[in-house]
Amino acid sequence: MVRVRGPQLQTPLTRHDLDRGALRRSDPHVLDAGEDAVFLVTRSGAASMLEDGEGRLVPVFEEADPRGHQSASAVYLGQREGRRVIAVELPEPSAELDDPGRDMRDLRRVVGDLGPEDAALAVAAVAMGSWHRSMRHCPLCGALLEARLGGWVLVCTEDGTEHFPRTDPAVIMAVRDEQDRLLLARNASFRSGFHSVLAGFVEPGETIEAAVAREVAEEVSLVVEEVEYVGSQPWPFPRSLMLAFRAWAADGQEIVLADGELASARWFTREELTAAVAAGEIQVPNVASVGRALVEDWYGGPIDEG
Repeated sequence: MVRVRGPQLQTPLTRHDLDRGALRRSDPHVLDAGEDAVFLVTRSGAASMLEDGEGRLVPVFEEADPRGHQSASAVYLGQREGRRVIAVELPEPSAELDDPGRDMRDLRRVVGDLGPEDAALAVAAVAMGSWHRSMRHCPLCGALLEARLGGWVLVCTEDGTEHFPRTDPAVIMAVRDEQDRLLLARNASFRSGFHSVLAGFVEPGETIEAAVAREVAEEVSLVVEEVEYVGSQPWPFPRSLMLAFRAWAADGQEIVLADGELASARWFTREELTAAVAAGEIQVPNVASVGRALVEDWYGGPIDEG
């Protein structure tokens, strides 16, 4: 793991540094099948999984090449135990391509159940599969794109322009007040009872610190006086990079909800949050979310959901 100086939040999906083997991407045979290659199948945010002998969920690394259709994309993810790992994004189900025994699991729902290395590979595979699925044509001229460098670059077949995977930066912040209470909100689109910290995308020409202050002001009309960057986490649903902050609001302010975006928002003490979770009144983000890590960072430890 790369060491980072200063306060750092241990985010759930950053506990393993994936060996991406980037220098090998230029090898013209890096995506070929062979005894030194295994394949991780993905489709529309899901990945092939199974339960091992101990009941743990693990990705399936297939030795047989699952491709066989021109619309299946492939990406070299790196090395695992001396073997090349190739992610293959399959199109919609078909009798020719689909193994009837293959169990495709929505990664967003199960990523918290995976071990650190498995999660790192699955996250990269799903993120790249999403990019290949959405980038079929050149955004400049509309011609077809052709994959190069192990699937990490798409080149226009007409004008030769290169297109690279896109990541959207988003800030997520645990806002506290002068009493060290935590602000939790329920988005109008969230399921009933689900609460989380505030988050939003960074706008063009904006620093991440400014994005924190702007999003808090826009969503709950609070002025943030101080922010502290504490960590980051990929969130490939479909292509975000979550930048996590602690933030402190100025004293004596009233929460005013953004029109239509938030259903509710309120301050919680630790005792109030404990009681609300125990009573089933609210649910907090799942264990794979950086939002959960931020809540537990403030709370002082794991939250018991019973």
